[in-house]
Amino acid sequence: MNIAKRNFDAVIVGAGGAGMRAAVGLAESGLKTAVISKVFPTRSHTVAAQGGVSASLGNSEPDDWRWHMYDTVKGSDWLGDQDAIEFMCKQAPEVVIELEHYGMPFDRTDDGKIYQRPFGGHISNFGEGKPVRRACAAADRTGHAMLHALYQRNVRANTQFFVEWLALDLLRAADGRVLGVIAMELESGELTLFQAKATLFATGGAGRIYHSSTNAFINTGDGLGMAARAGIPLEDMEFWQFHPTGVAGAGVLITEGVRGEGGILRNASGERFMERYAPNAKDLASRDVVSRAMVTEINEGRGCGPNRDHVLLDITHLDPNIIMTRLPGIREISIQFAGTDPIKAPIPVVPTCHYQMGGIPTNYNAEVVVHGEAVPGFYAAGECACASVHGANRLGTNSLLDLLVFGKSASQSMIEYIRRLPAAQPEIPQAEIDRTLARLARLDGQKEGADVHETRLAMQRTMQNHAGVFRFKEMLAQGVGKILAIAEDVAQIQIRDKSKVWNTARMEALELENLIEVAKATMVSANARTESRGAHVRDDAPDTPEHPDGRDDASWLKHTLWYRDGNRLEYKPVTLKPLSVDSVPLKKRAY
Repeated sequence: MNIAKRNFDAVIVGAGGAGMRAAVGLAESGLKTAVISKVFPTRSHTVAAQGGVSASLGNSEPDDWRWHMYDTVKGSDWLGDQDAIEFMCKQAPEVVIELEHYGMPFDRTDDGKIYQRPFGGHISNFGEGKPVRRACAAADRTGHAMLHALYQRNVRANTQFFVEWLALDLLRAADGRVLGVIAMELESGELTLFQAKATLFATGGAGRIYHSSTNAFINTGDGLGMAARAGIPLEDMEFWQFHPTGVAGAGVLITEGVRGEGGILRNASGERFMERYAPNAKDLASRDVVSRAMVTEINEGRGCGPNRDHVLLDITHLDPNIIMTRLPGIREISIQFAGTDPIKAPIPVVPTCHYQMGGIPTNYNAEVVVHGEAVPGFYAAGECACASVHGANRLGTNSLLDLLVFGKSASQSMIEYIRRLPAAQPEIPQAEIDRTLARLARLDGQKEGADVHETRLAMQRTMQNHAGVFRFKEMLAQGVGKILAIAEDVAQIQIRDKSKVWNTARMEALELENLIEVAKATMVSANARTESRGAHVRDDAPDTPEHPDGRDDASWLKHTLWYRDGNRLEYKPVTLKPLSVDSVPLKKRAY
């Protein structure tokens, strides 16, 4: 096969918030920068983020980045690395104001400052005060506005976009250095080697491993699959956030900003039940706490509807003008997907898979780190990366902040690295190219085998049933066996359409090969972690005086590392020492 080759200073895979923020820094510094994306950049999944981006600007009331750091460490159930968390929270005001200067159309207060709303888990005075207004919002379309602002800035900087291309595999030199990626143009089916001095993965999450998800169909864990096949471990993959408010039956996201504006969760009897689970924060407790409370209400028979399988999110008490100006998209989603006008009746909601806390292991410089050493030329940022600022549970609005802070950090690290390199670059080893060609040849030559759609559905249902909001010892063990069996089917999937031009069947098969790596990492890691922490809650690790919330710090205050080779697990310590302030001490997490 004749394979074209292109050379760049930097190659970025993924055109969401992290990828485009990094591209701005690289292109504006004069480096030749390529961005590879399966979809047009402004259709990346960042467009679905609704509620806001967190920063301690203090525009409506006093706030402090140290309070933000405390909330993030607490929200992570102390599994977050405190050096990276300090770095992110301290940088937050700067990157948000920078984004504003790029043209981001934030909502404004009466005196012209960026409008901020409360969000779950964001509390004043080191968790001792009341919910604080920290989420900088553009109505309920914050991610949409962010993507357009960043895309326009990249057009100005002459970033080169390769739209509707699918990256297939990471390319590495014999010494382990990353040399770029091999990618397929979807329109023609042709392959191209993108050789680069530095490569950034900003490929987003993999929520499509679950049957019910707020994630777009493009969220297939491509960066994670490529990293795993290249020998890079995946970190903390047992931790998946289930957003409390997906539209019942549809999974479409209803932003936490609805509760930030005053929305209330109610059960079948109309009770505001969160007062029993989080007496102080109530409906604005962290997402894992709210999700478990909702599932408990449903499991104990207090769910709503004919099947008692959801609860209600009530904003009928709010001024209709607030709903139409601050939450216009949510009203539209509710009418379209729930058949309910939230001005007149509550929205039926249920927890649904939303966010991946784990990912490719990095430090706060966005360098990919294995066994304490940075992998030369390889960087990751955004949801596909694990810095780890989210630990066992992410606070709402910290995801968009993660994109900005670590997208910028990645660009700065890559610029420094590229400028230190000699002019001559090593050749890409033929064995690296042959590995991808063999995958494609197997797919094209397969005459019989598993159906892609059926196999993907079996994986999604297995993940939903065996590693959902609540997890059970026997179910996790069974889940490992089922996922490994499904992985064998994935190795034999077949496609009937062997054509090259816009072959979506081939693309979906290749995406499934990435998804199954994430599913294996999740199930194996979850089965091994015999405690409850953050979003990972097990029935055999209940709340006791020795282990508050079922958390076992003596045994499990450590990060999981899953290796594809043999489904092997290793562990590494959590960084409890921040960069410049005192450590946030361990304590029971309560709201």
